[in-house]
Amino acid sequence: MPADLTGTYLNLDDGRPAVRFSRTYAHPIDRVWHFVTDPDELAEWFPARAEIDLRPGGAVTFSGDPGLADTTGRVIAVDPPRHLSFDWAGDELRFDLEQVDERHTRFTLTNVLGEENTAARNGAGWEVCLSALDAKARGERFEGPHAGATAPWKGYYQGYIDAGVPSGAPIPGRP
Repeated sequence: MPADLTGTYLNLDDGRPAVRFSRTYAHPIDRVWHFVTDPDELAEWFPARAEIDLRPGGAVTFSGDPGLADTTGRVIAVDPPRHLSFDWAGDELRFDLEQVDERHTRFTLTNVLGEENTAARNGAGWEVCLSALDAKARGERFEGPHAGATAPWKGYYQGYIDAGVPSGAPIPGRP
């Protein structure tokens, strides 16, 4: 059975390729902001632990990703609790939050890609990570790994390839 894909491949106005995901969570914006910025909250769904100095130019320290060495990035922009963007391993990650009503927040993740051929790989990885975030937002625990070579990304990856999304980049943690 093919995977249900929730991401969209697009070219931004400046021509850069990206994959974008959007969800609506039954939480106020401040709670969803913590999902995005608190290192302990992030560790439950993001591919790596991220310690973020929440100011433009602030350091972001990534650790614990099973497929990558520990790295650093920098905060590009921050507007609590509505926007955070930072660079990570050649990509730019943008988190945009919009209060829908007092109990619901629209969460949008845009992964601006440093290389177009990473779109299918990154899209598949975000599908698994965001499934973990979806479970967390429902008060449930995501079963199994949400990052790394053993996470259940392969069906999503094939789905993105079948949809014509650019692919071919190496997959961390795999020969």
